[in-house]
Amino acid sequence: MKITIRIFIILILGYVSLAAQVKDYELGADVLGARLNPQGGYYNYSDPEAVNIKVSVWGWVKFTGKYTVPSYSTVADLLSYAGGPTDAADLEDLRIYRINDDSTQTMIKFTYNDLLYESKLETKYRKVPKLEAGDILVVPGEPRLYFRDHFSIWMSVFSVLISLSILVLNIVRK
Repeated sequence: MKITIRIFIILILGYVSLAAQVKDYELGADVLGARLNPQGGYYNYSDPEAVNIKVSVWGWVKFTGKYTVPSYSTVADLLSYAGGPTDAADLEDLRIYRINDDSTQTMIKFTYNDLLYESKLETKYRKVPKLEAGDILVVPGEPRLYFRDHFSIWMSVFSVLISLSILVLNIVRK
């Protein structure tokens, strides 16, 4: 009996060690020919014939992280590189955080409409700034629950109540 248990344990350990083998991929490897790297947070859209800057995108976009983009890229381009805003994004409160030369921090607020209709705005001050090195684009938002989510929550509560009532009935009967 002890020998069969030992053999069983050895077989399980052998299977676990074979199943735990690491895939032969490089970090940042271009697996499917795309320029996106869903495993990490660094994306390179640099242009070899232009000056490139490093910026960050955080918040409710598809691919958050750090980006290397050409200096002629706009905020709309950067938002597009990040996969666009998700459905939970608050597009009325986009922000760019910028660290100035004197180590102070500036926050520039604008909306998605300012981004889309920038050329038609008739103000003397630009609402959407030109990207600079070190800028951080923040797309705020909050999660939204859909019918499926509400249904799942209420069914979980309902099943707990039924389980508790069955437990109470079983305790009372005995």
